[in-house]
Amino acid sequence: MMRKTLLAATAALLLAAGPAMAQKKSIKIGFVSTFSGPVAVIGNNMRDSFELALDHMGRKMAGLPVEVIYEDDGLKPGTGLQKTQKLIQSDHVDFLVGYIWSNVMLASLKPAVDSKTFIISANAGPHQIAGELCSPYFFSTSWQNDQTPQAMGLYMNQKGVKSVFLIGPNYAAGKDMLAGVVSTFKGKVVGRELTTWPTQLDFSAELAKAKAANPDAIFVFYPGKAGVQFLSQYAQAGLKGKIPLYTAFTIDELSLPLQKDLALGVPGAQEWVNDLPNDANKKFVADFLKKYPGKRPSFYGAQSYDAANLIASAVNALKGDLSDKTKVEAALKKADFKSVRGNFRFGNNHFPIENFYLQDVVKNAEGEFVLKTVATIVKDNQDMYHDKCPMK
Repeated sequence: MMRKTLLAATAALLLAAGPAMAQKKSIKIGFVSTFSGPVAVIGNNMRDSFELALDHMGRKMAGLPVEVIYEDDGLKPGTGLQKTQKLIQSDHVDFLVGYIWSNVMLASLKPAVDSKTFIISANAGPHQIAGELCSPYFFSTSWQNDQTPQAMGLYMNQKGVKSVFLIGPNYAAGKDMLAGVVSTFKGKVVGRELTTWPTQLDFSAELAKAKAANPDAIFVFYPGKAGVQFLSQYAQAGLKGKIPLYTAFTIDELSLPLQKDLALGVPGAQEWVNDLPNDANKKFVADFLKKYPGKRPSFYGAQSYDAANLIASAVNALKGDLSDKTKVEAALKKADFKSVRGNFRFGNNHFPIENFYLQDVVKNAEGEFVLKTVATIVKDNQDMYHDKCPMK
């Protein structure tokens, strides 16, 4: 009889202790990006901005300390997949975030969705995930790949461009970017070149073809080091000042210190520029410059900063209880945070509905090359694949 009483008492104690034992000790976030090689500057800027967001929130969400595990994808889809699986299976993270490259994102999506681990892209926006591969467990704090070049296509129409030659890298995002221009540009596409990614940095053959086609304009998409090389070779080929260049993502705050005057007169489109006048953005830019002397915030960083605050908004709303995935999705979808781009809301496919701006390169008072907002090209833009997503 005494043994039964002891067993019952022990069972009662275990049941009482159960919730306390299961209580979360921290919020764990896995951050996958590229932290090595020639494009490490992008991943590092994303990490710097994410860390700044954590500083701004006292490095806690719902009173719980935040633990971030950074993993390097090495610019390879297979490596990105392995690191994503490790973060899910070994580290048991609550959220996955980061992801510069669309091919890495596409490779990493399935294990996240299968394990019901929320994955938040701070950059990559392949059309497949906006459409038929949309998921309750995927969110974006950037854009769908086609949207930015679509805005540039609209701007080229405004400028009276009648023909264009398209050049970009042969991977998921490169194909989306060129398709985005085509979807809004009303003139004639006289050529389209897709180059080997990420190894090809010699664009002389493509530039020769563009020169021979003699279009009104050239549109190019090359992020990172490739964008620096392209602008240099575009000038060397004698095309600067002869065939106007339009771009998306080729010129940013990270590449500009290397491109310098080569970037002058080359308009771009973007959903975030450093001089957007809202209070959240002013604080982000000012504190980034203070925390990281000699560095500048980029759109990659702005999107990562927003990703941290999106996660915090959901964790805080749920008081740290992430056990009900449906509630987590609903809290994330509310996007109840102050975005650095101002107004921020999600469409049915969990991609933002947002403005896109015309940006230009200018010299500031210190003689530095910086990006400046010139005009709003399109307001409250929603990607063109959302109607293929079955989510409401």
